[in-house]
Amino acid sequence: MGKESSIIPTQYEALGISPEVLKYAQAIEQNLSERFSAIDETAEYNQLKVLGAMRRKKVSAACFESSSGYGYDDIGRETLEKVYAAVFQTEDALVRPQITCGTQALALALMSNLRPGDELLSPVGKPYDTLEEVIGIRPSRGSLAEYQITYRQVDLLPDGTFDYDAIKNAIHSKTRMVTIQRSKGYQTRPSFSVAQIAELIAFLRKCKDDLIILVDNCYGEFVETEEPSQYGADLIAGSLIKNPGGGLCRCGGYLAGRAEYIAQAAARLTSPGLGKEVGASLGIMREFYQGLFLAPVVTAGALKGAIFAANLYEKLGFPVIPNGSETRHDIIQAVTLGSKERLLAFCEGIQAAAPVDSFVTPEPWDMPGYDSPVIMAAGAFVQGSSIELSADGPLREPYAVYFQGGLTWYHAKFGILMSLQKLYEKNLVPKGLI
Repeated sequence: MGKESSIIPTQYEALGISPEVLKYAQAIEQNLSERFSAIDETAEYNQLKVLGAMRRKKVSAACFESSSGYGYDDIGRETLEKVYAAVFQTEDALVRPQITCGTQALALALMSNLRPGDELLSPVGKPYDTLEEVIGIRPSRGSLAEYQITYRQVDLLPDGTFDYDAIKNAIHSKTRMVTIQRSKGYQTRPSFSVAQIAELIAFLRKCKDDLIILVDNCYGEFVETEEPSQYGADLIAGSLIKNPGGGLCRCGGYLAGRAEYIAQAAARLTSPGLGKEVGASLGIMREFYQGLFLAPVVTAGALKGAIFAANLYEKLGFPVIPNGSETRHDIIQAVTLGSKERLLAFCEGIQAAAPVDSFVTPEPWDMPGYDSPVIMAAGAFVQGSSIELSADGPLREPYAVYFQGGLTWYHAKFGILMSLQKLYEKNLVPKGLI
Protein backbone atom coordinates (compact mmCIF):
# COMPACT_ATOMS: atom_id res chain seq x y z
CA MET A 1 0.00 0.00 0.00
CA GLY A 2 1.11 3.60 -0.27
CA LYS A 3 4.08 3.49 -2.68
CA GLU A 4 3.66 -0.18 -3.54
CA SER A 5 3.93 -1.36 -7.11
CA SER A 6 0.85 -2.10 -9.18
CA ILE A 7 1.23 -5.87 -8.73
CA ILE A 8 0.40 -5.70 -5.00
CA PRO A 9 -3.18 -4.37 -5.44
CA THR A 10 -3.68 -7.07 -8.07
CA GLN A 11 -2.74 -9.69 -5.50
CA TYR A 12 -5.15 -8.26 -2.92
CA GLU A 13 -7.95 -8.25 -5.48
CA ALA A 14 -7.17 -11.86 -6.41
CA LEU A 15 -7.64 -12.74 -2.72
CA GLY A 16 -11.05 -11.08 -2.57
CA ILE A 17 -10.41 -7.47 -1.54
CA SER A 18 -12.44 -5.08 -3.69
CA PRO A 19 -10.83 -1.97 -5.24
CA GLU A 20 -13.12 0.24 -3.12
CA VAL A 21 -11.99 -1.27 0.19
CA LEU A 22 -8.36 -1.30 -0.92
CA LYS A 23 -8.42 2.37 -1.93
CA TYR A 24 -10.03 3.36 1.37
CA ALA A 25 -7.37 1.45 3.33
CA GLN A 26 -4.47 2.86 1.31
CA ALA A 27 -5.30 6.37 2.47
CA ILE A 28 -5.35 5.19 6.10
CA GLU A 29 -1.99 3.44 5.94
CA GLN A 30 -0.20 6.35 4.29
CA ASN A 31 -0.70 8.39 7.47
CA LEU A 32 0.78 5.77 9.81
CA SER A 33 4.43 5.69 8.73
CA GLU A 34 5.68 7.76 11.69
CA ARG A 35 3.87 5.57 14.24
CA PHE A 36 5.11 2.41 12.57
CA SER A 37 8.66 3.73 12.74
CA ALA A 38 8.30 4.24 16.52
CA ILE A 39 7.04 0.67 16.90
CA ASP A 40 10.08 -0.61 15.01
CA GLU A 41 12.34 1.33 17.38
CA THR A 42 10.70 -0.29 20.42
CA ALA A 43 11.02 -3.70 18.77
CA GLU A 44 14.72 -3.14 18.16
CA TYR A 45 15.26 -2.16 21.82
CA ASN A 46 13.40 -5.22 23.06
CA GLN A 47 15.16 -7.50 20.59
CA LEU A 48 18.50 -6.37 22.00
CA LYS A 49 17.18 -6.85 25.54
CA VAL A 50 16.22 -10.46 24.84
CA LEU A 51 19.44 -11.14 22.96
CA GLY A 52 21.46 -9.69 25.83
CA ALA A 53 19.70 -11.93 28.35
CA MET A 54 20.36 -15.02 26.23
CA ARG A 55 24.04 -14.16 25.92
CA ARG A 56 24.48 -13.42 29.64
CA LYS A 57 22.82 -16.68 30.67
CA LYS A 58 24.94 -18.65 28.17
CA VAL A 59 22.24 -20.30 26.11
CA SER A 60 23.83 -23.20 24.24
CA ALA A 61 22.77 -25.93 21.83
CA ALA A 62 22.60 -28.27 24.81
CA CYS A 63 19.64 -26.22 26.08
CA PHE A 64 17.53 -27.58 23.22
CA GLU A 65 17.94 -31.23 24.21
CA SER A 66 14.90 -33.16 25.41
CA SER A 67 14.27 -34.48 28.89
CA SER A 68 11.70 -37.04 29.98
CA GLY A 69 10.29 -38.61 33.11
CA TYR A 70 11.00 -36.46 36.13
CA GLY A 71 13.08 -34.02 34.12
CA TYR A 72 15.79 -33.71 36.76
CA ASP A 73 18.74 -31.46 35.87
CA ASP A 74 17.13 -30.19 32.66
CA ILE A 75 19.67 -27.54 31.66
CA GLY A 76 17.40 -26.14 28.97
CA ARG A 77 14.50 -25.59 31.36
CA GLU A 78 16.72 -24.13 34.08
CA THR A 79 18.55 -21.79 31.70
CA LEU A 80 15.31 -20.63 30.08
CA GLU A 81 13.92 -19.60 33.45
CA LYS A 82 17.08 -17.62 34.12
CA VAL A 83 16.67 -15.91 30.73
CA TYR A 84 13.04 -14.97 31.52
CA ALA A 85 14.08 -13.59 34.90
CA ALA A 86 16.78 -11.51 33.19
CA VAL A 87 14.42 -10.20 30.49
CA PHE A 88 11.77 -9.18 33.03
CA GLN A 89 14.35 -8.10 35.65
CA THR A 90 13.07 -10.38 38.40
CA GLU A 91 14.65 -12.71 40.93
CA ASP A 92 13.26 -15.88 39.38
CA ALA A 93 10.81 -17.28 36.85
CA LEU A 94 8.72 -20.37 36.20
CA VAL A 95 8.35 -21.16 32.47
CA ARG A 96 6.70 -24.49 31.77
CA PRO A 97 4.78 -26.37 29.10
CA GLN A 98 2.73 -27.81 31.98
CA ILE A 99 1.14 -24.35 32.46
CA THR A 100 -1.62 -24.75 29.90
CA CYS A 101 -2.76 -21.15 29.43
CA GLY A 102 -2.71 -17.63 30.82
CA THR A 103 -5.66 -18.38 33.08
CA GLN A 104 -3.79 -21.28 34.68
CA ALA A 105 -0.68 -19.11 35.13
CA LEU A 106 -2.78 -16.56 37.01
CA ALA A 107 -4.64 -19.23 38.99
CA LEU A 108 -1.29 -20.73 39.95
CA ALA A 109 -0.04 -17.38 41.23
CA LEU A 110 -3.22 -16.81 43.23
CA MET A 111 -3.76 -20.27 44.67
CA SER A 112 -0.14 -20.78 45.69
CA ASN A 113 0.24 -17.48 47.51
CA LEU A 114 -3.15 -17.03 49.19
CA ARG A 115 -4.36 -18.87 52.28
CA PRO A 116 -7.77 -19.31 53.95
CA GLY A 117 -8.84 -16.04 55.53
CA ASP A 118 -6.90 -13.90 53.06
CA GLU A 119 -8.61 -11.45 50.74
CA LEU A 120 -7.82 -10.75 47.09
CA LEU A 121 -8.40 -7.23 45.79
CA SER A 122 -8.83 -6.09 42.20
CA PRO A 123 -8.42 -2.30 42.02
CA VAL A 124 -9.15 -2.29 38.28
CA GLY A 125 -12.72 -3.56 38.29
CA LYS A 126 -14.05 -6.82 36.95
CA PRO A 127 -11.42 -9.40 35.96
CA TYR A 128 -11.28 -11.30 32.68
CA ASP A 129 -14.20 -13.72 32.28
CA THR A 130 -12.21 -16.92 32.82
CA LEU A 131 -10.91 -15.68 36.18
CA GLU A 132 -14.43 -15.31 37.58
CA GLU A 133 -14.61 -19.04 38.23
CA VAL A 134 -11.04 -19.14 39.57
CA ILE A 135 -11.95 -16.51 42.12
CA GLY A 136 -15.45 -17.79 42.76
CA ILE A 137 -17.40 -14.78 41.52
CA ARG A 138 -19.22 -17.45 39.54
CA PRO A 139 -19.35 -20.63 41.66
CA SER A 140 -17.00 -23.31 40.36
CA ARG A 141 -15.31 -26.42 41.69
CA GLY A 142 -11.93 -25.62 43.28
CA SER A 143 -12.33 -21.83 43.32
CA LEU A 144 -10.65 -19.54 45.82
CA ALA A 145 -14.03 -19.04 47.48
CA GLU A 146 -14.14 -22.77 48.35
CA TYR A 147 -10.96 -22.23 50.36
CA GLN A 148 -12.48 -19.29 52.28
CA ILE A 149 -10.42 -16.75 50.35
CA THR A 150 -12.57 -13.66 49.86
CA TYR A 151 -12.57 -11.20 47.00
CA ARG A 152 -13.23 -7.51 46.68
CA GLN A 153 -13.02 -5.19 43.70
CA VAL A 154 -12.94 -1.46 43.15
CA ASP A 155 -14.40 -0.30 39.87
CA LEU A 156 -12.59 2.18 37.69
CA LEU A 157 -13.81 5.75 37.48
CA PRO A 158 -15.98 6.66 34.47
CA ASP A 159 -12.91 7.93 32.59
CA GLY A 160 -11.14 4.58 33.04
CA THR A 161 -8.69 5.74 35.72
CA PHE A 162 -8.08 4.33 39.18
CA ASP A 163 -10.38 5.33 42.06
CA TYR A 164 -7.61 5.87 44.60
CA ASP A 165 -9.88 6.87 47.48
CA ALA A 166 -12.02 3.77 47.09
CA ILE A 167 -8.92 1.58 46.74
CA LYS A 168 -7.50 2.91 49.99
CA ASN A 169 -10.79 2.28 51.78
CA ALA A 170 -10.99 -1.27 50.40
CA ILE A 171 -7.63 -2.34 51.83
CA HIS A 172 -7.77 -3.81 55.34
CA SER A 173 -5.87 -6.23 57.57
CA LYS A 174 -6.93 -9.34 55.59
CA THR A 175 -6.05 -7.90 52.18
CA ARG A 176 -3.14 -10.12 51.19
CA MET A 177 -2.91 -9.92 47.41
CA VAL A 178 -3.77 -7.43 44.67
CA THR A 179 -4.34 -8.45 41.06
CA ILE A 180 -3.94 -5.88 38.29
CA GLN A 181 -5.11 -6.77 34.80
CA ARG A 182 -2.98 -4.84 32.31
CA SER A 183 -5.13 -5.50 29.25
CA LYS A 184 -8.80 -4.68 28.80
CA GLY A 185 -10.14 -8.23 28.47
CA TYR A 186 -13.75 -8.30 27.28
CA GLN A 187 -14.33 -4.74 28.41
CA THR A 188 -14.38 -1.46 26.55
CA ARG A 189 -12.05 0.22 28.98
CA PRO A 190 -8.50 1.43 28.35
CA SER A 191 -5.58 -0.91 28.86
CA PHE A 192 -2.99 0.35 31.30
CA SER A 193 0.49 1.57 30.54
CA VAL A 194 3.49 0.43 32.54
CA ALA A 195 3.69 3.97 33.94
CA GLN A 196 0.08 3.84 35.16
CA ILE A 197 0.64 0.45 36.76
CA ALA A 198 3.83 1.72 38.40
CA GLU A 199 1.89 4.62 39.92
CA LEU A 200 -0.81 2.27 41.21
CA ILE A 201 1.78 -0.09 42.72
CA ALA A 202 3.48 2.80 44.54
CA PHE A 203 0.11 3.87 45.96
CA LEU A 204 -0.72 0.32 47.09
CA ARG A 205 2.62 0.03 48.89
CA LYS A 206 1.85 3.20 50.85
CA CYS A 207 -1.52 1.75 51.85
CA LYS A 208 -0.12 -1.62 53.00
CA ASP A 209 3.51 -2.52 52.48
CA ASP A 210 3.20 -6.31 52.75
CA LEU A 211 0.78 -6.78 49.85
CA ILE A 212 1.65 -9.31 47.15
CA ILE A 213 1.07 -7.52 43.86
CA LEU A 214 0.32 -9.65 40.80
CA VAL A 215 0.08 -8.19 37.29
CA ASP A 216 -1.73 -10.09 34.55
CA ASN A 217 0.75 -9.25 31.79
CA CYS A 218 -1.09 -11.06 28.98
CA TYR A 219 -1.03 -9.23 25.63
CA GLY A 220 1.33 -6.56 27.00
CA GLU A 221 4.80 -8.10 26.82
CA PHE A 222 7.24 -6.18 24.59
CA VAL A 223 4.67 -3.53 23.63
CA GLU A 224 6.70 -1.02 25.63
CA THR A 225 10.38 -0.97 26.49
CA GLU A 226 9.67 -1.69 30.17
CA GLU A 227 7.55 -4.21 32.08
CA PRO A 228 5.54 -3.94 35.35
CA SER A 229 8.06 -6.19 37.11
CA GLN A 230 10.56 -3.34 36.91
CA TYR A 231 8.28 -1.16 39.04
CA GLY A 232 7.48 -3.24 42.08
CA ALA A 233 5.16 -5.98 40.83
CA ASP A 234 5.92 -9.08 42.92
CA LEU A 235 4.65 -11.40 40.19
CA ILE A 236 3.77 -11.08 36.52
CA ALA A 237 2.06 -13.84 34.57
CA GLY A 238 1.32 -14.64 30.96
CA SER A 239 0.83 -17.22 28.24
CA LEU A 240 3.39 -18.49 25.75
CA ILE A 241 0.78 -18.67 22.98
CA LYS A 242 0.55 -14.90 23.28
CA ASN A 243 3.33 -12.31 22.91
CA PRO A 244 6.37 -13.99 24.54
CA GLY A 245 6.00 -17.21 22.55
CA GLY A 246 6.59 -15.39 19.29
CA GLY A 247 4.07 -17.59 17.50
CA LEU A 248 6.29 -20.67 17.81
CA CYS A 249 5.30 -22.05 21.21
CA ARG A 250 2.64 -24.74 21.03
CA CYS A 251 1.73 -24.42 24.71
CA GLY A 252 2.99 -23.05 27.99
CA GLY A 253 2.85 -20.18 30.40
CA TYR A 254 5.15 -18.21 32.66
CA LEU A 255 5.44 -16.49 36.00
CA ALA A 256 8.26 -14.10 36.82
CA GLY A 257 8.88 -12.31 40.08
CA ARG A 258 10.20 -12.60 43.60
CA ALA A 259 11.90 -15.90 44.33
CA GLU A 260 9.73 -16.78 47.34
CA TYR A 261 6.49 -16.39 45.38
CA ILE A 262 7.86 -18.31 42.40
CA ALA A 263 8.85 -21.14 44.79
CA GLN A 264 5.30 -21.19 46.14
CA ALA A 265 3.91 -21.41 42.62
CA ALA A 266 6.33 -24.20 41.67
CA ALA A 267 5.27 -26.23 44.72
CA ARG A 268 1.65 -25.85 43.65
CA LEU A 269 2.38 -26.73 40.01
CA THR A 270 4.29 -29.90 40.80
CA SER A 271 4.31 -30.96 44.45
CA PRO A 272 5.52 -29.71 47.83
CA GLY A 273 9.10 -30.85 48.18
CA LEU A 274 9.62 -31.10 44.43
CA GLY A 275 8.91 -27.54 43.21
CA LYS A 276 11.05 -26.41 40.28
CA GLU A 277 13.27 -29.50 40.31
CA VAL A 278 10.94 -31.60 38.17
CA GLY A 279 9.06 -31.16 34.91
CA ALA A 280 10.20 -32.76 31.67
CA SER A 281 10.61 -30.49 28.65
CA LEU A 282 9.80 -33.29 26.16
CA GLY A 283 11.77 -31.75 23.30
CA ILE A 284 10.06 -28.37 23.01
CA MET A 285 12.78 -26.15 24.48
CA ARG A 286 13.99 -24.97 21.08
CA GLU A 287 10.64 -23.34 20.27
CA PHE A 288 10.49 -21.76 23.74
CA TYR A 289 13.87 -20.11 23.18
CA GLN A 290 13.34 -19.20 19.54
CA GLY A 291 9.81 -17.94 20.23
CA LEU A 292 11.11 -15.60 22.93
CA PHE A 293 13.88 -14.47 20.59
CA LEU A 294 11.36 -13.54 17.88
CA ALA A 295 8.73 -12.14 20.25
CA PRO A 296 9.68 -8.44 20.03
CA VAL A 297 9.41 -8.41 16.22
CA VAL A 298 6.24 -10.51 16.12
CA THR A 299 4.65 -8.24 18.74
CA ALA A 300 5.56 -5.22 16.62
CA GLY A 301 3.70 -6.67 13.64
CA ALA A 302 0.63 -7.28 15.77
CA LEU A 303 0.81 -3.72 17.11
CA LYS A 304 0.88 -2.27 13.61
CA GLY A 305 -2.18 -4.33 12.76
CA ALA A 306 -4.03 -3.07 15.82
CA ILE A 307 -3.27 0.57 15.01
CA PHE A 308 -4.28 0.07 11.38
CA ALA A 309 -7.59 -1.50 12.50
CA ALA A 310 -8.26 1.34 14.94
CA ASN A 311 -7.81 3.99 12.26
CA LEU A 312 -9.70 2.03 9.63
CA TYR A 313 -12.82 1.52 11.75
CA GLU A 314 -12.72 4.82 13.63
CA LYS A 315 -12.99 6.75 10.37
CA LEU A 316 -16.14 4.74 9.59
CA GLY A 317 -17.73 5.97 12.83
CA PHE A 318 -17.28 2.87 15.01
CA PRO A 319 -16.10 3.43 18.61
CA VAL A 320 -12.61 1.96 19.04
CA ILE A 321 -10.46 1.47 22.14
CA PRO A 322 -7.70 2.58 21.97
CA ASN A 323 -8.56 5.22 19.42
CA GLY A 324 -6.52 5.73 16.29
CA SER A 325 -4.04 8.18 17.81
CA GLU A 326 -3.55 6.90 21.38
CA THR A 327 -0.33 5.28 22.53
CA ARG A 328 -0.52 1.49 22.78
CA HIS A 329 -0.10 -0.67 25.90
CA ASP A 330 -1.22 -4.05 24.55
CA ILE A 331 -1.90 -5.71 21.21
CA ILE A 332 -5.69 -5.88 21.58
CA GLN A 333 -7.95 -3.61 19.56
CA ALA A 334 -11.57 -3.30 20.62
CA VAL A 335 -14.10 -2.21 18.01
CA THR A 336 -17.70 -1.68 19.11
CA LEU A 337 -19.74 -2.86 16.16
CA GLY A 338 -23.20 -2.35 17.66
CA SER A 339 -24.92 -5.42 16.23
CA LYS A 340 -24.70 -9.19 16.17
CA GLU A 341 -24.63 -9.15 12.35
CA ARG A 342 -21.56 -6.91 12.23
CA LEU A 343 -19.76 -8.96 14.88
CA LEU A 344 -20.36 -12.17 12.94
CA ALA A 345 -19.31 -10.59 9.63
CA PHE A 346 -16.10 -9.18 11.12
CA CYS A 347 -15.10 -12.57 12.50
CA GLU A 348 -16.03 -14.23 9.21
CA GLY A 349 -13.54 -11.94 7.48
CA ILE A 350 -10.73 -12.70 9.92
CA GLN A 351 -11.32 -16.43 9.46
CA ALA A 352 -11.37 -16.10 5.67
CA ALA A 353 -7.96 -14.38 5.80
CA ALA A 354 -6.31 -17.17 7.78
CA PRO A 355 -3.64 -19.54 6.42
CA VAL A 356 -5.35 -22.43 8.25
CA ASP A 357 -9.08 -23.25 8.02
CA SER A 358 -9.83 -20.22 5.87
CA PHE A 359 -12.70 -22.16 4.29
CA VAL A 360 -14.76 -22.54 7.48
CA THR A 361 -17.28 -20.11 8.97
CA PRO A 362 -16.88 -19.37 12.69
CA GLU A 363 -19.97 -19.82 14.84
CA PRO A 364 -20.72 -18.71 18.41
CA TRP A 365 -20.61 -21.36 21.14
CA ASP A 366 -20.74 -21.70 24.91
CA MET A 367 -17.04 -21.78 25.71
CA PRO A 368 -15.93 -23.08 29.13
CA GLY A 369 -15.23 -20.21 31.51
CA TYR A 370 -17.44 -17.63 29.77
CA ASP A 371 -20.91 -16.48 30.85
CA SER A 372 -22.32 -15.89 27.35
CA PRO A 373 -21.81 -17.37 23.86
CA VAL A 374 -18.52 -16.33 22.29
CA ILE A 375 -17.50 -16.24 18.65
CA MET A 376 -13.85 -16.82 17.88
CA ALA A 377 -12.11 -16.54 14.53
CA ALA A 378 -8.61 -17.90 14.22
CA GLY A 379 -7.00 -19.97 11.54
CA ALA A 380 -3.88 -20.54 13.56
CA PHE A 381 -0.89 -22.86 13.36
CA VAL A 382 -1.26 -23.28 17.14
CA GLN A 383 -4.79 -23.83 18.42
CA GLY A 384 -6.01 -20.79 20.37
CA SER A 385 -2.84 -18.79 19.78
CA SER A 386 -3.80 -15.14 20.12
CA ILE A 387 -0.47 -13.78 18.95
CA GLU A 388 -1.59 -15.19 15.62
CA LEU A 389 -4.29 -13.34 13.68
CA SER A 390 -7.52 -13.75 15.61
CA ALA A 391 -10.69 -11.98 16.66
CA ASP A 392 -13.30 -12.84 19.20
CA GLY A 393 -16.11 -11.35 21.22
CA PRO A 394 -19.09 -12.29 23.39
CA LEU A 395 -22.52 -12.14 21.80
CA ARG A 396 -23.87 -9.46 24.08
CA GLU A 397 -24.26 -5.71 24.06
CA PRO A 398 -22.51 -3.63 22.85
CA TYR A 399 -21.30 -6.33 20.41
CA ALA A 400 -17.65 -5.39 20.65
CA VAL A 401 -15.05 -7.43 18.80
CA TYR A 402 -11.52 -7.86 20.12
CA PHE A 403 -8.91 -8.12 17.38
CA GLN A 404 -5.33 -9.14 18.06
CA GLY A 405 -2.27 -10.76 16.65
CA GLY A 406 -0.71 -11.42 13.30
CA LEU A 407 2.65 -13.17 13.03
CA THR A 408 3.58 -10.58 10.40
CA TRP A 409 2.30 -7.09 9.75
CA TYR A 410 1.33 -8.11 6.23
CA HIS A 411 -0.95 -10.87 7.42
CA ALA A 412 -2.50 -8.62 10.06
CA LYS A 413 -3.19 -6.03 7.37
CA PHE A 414 -4.84 -8.56 5.08
CA GLY A 415 -7.01 -9.86 7.91
CA ILE A 416 -8.27 -6.38 8.73
CA LEU A 417 -8.99 -5.69 5.09
CA MET A 418 -10.96 -8.93 4.82
CA SER A 419 -12.99 -8.08 7.93
CA LEU A 420 -13.97 -4.79 6.36
CA GLN A 421 -14.64 -6.51 3.02
CA LYS A 422 -17.24 -8.79 4.65
CA LEU A 423 -18.98 -5.82 6.29
CA TYR A 424 -18.91 -3.94 2.99
CA GLU A 425 -20.39 -6.85 1.04
CA LYS A 426 -23.23 -7.21 3.54
CA ASN A 427 -24.00 -3.43 3.51
CA LEU A 428 -23.08 -3.18 7.20
CA VAL A 429 -20.87 -0.10 6.94
CA PRO A 430 -22.05 3.47 6.42
CA LYS A 431 -22.68 4.11 2.74
CA GLY A 432 -20.60 6.74 1.01
CA LEU A 433 -17.53 6.38 3.26
CA ILE A 434 -15.98 3.60 1.20
